[in-house]
Amino acid sequence: MAVAKVIEVNAGSKKGLEDAIEQGLAKASDTLEDVKGAWIKDIKVKCENGKITEWRVNMKVSFVLH
Repeated sequence: MAVAKVIEVNAGSKKGLEDAIEQGLAKASDTLEDVKGAWIKDIKVKCENGKITEWRVNMKVSFVLH
């Protein structure tokens, strides 16, 4: 039987939504073992002059406890 834990991670990217998610997962994987998935809880954008300047995500990342 496996037991998993869930943490909340915030990440941002000027490139796009997918990059923000990938950056958050990559950083979480740097310090956590066995990251299995993520649930995107919230998506936000930073704007200037009516244009998106940064994508931001709040996600719940799950990983297996050993």
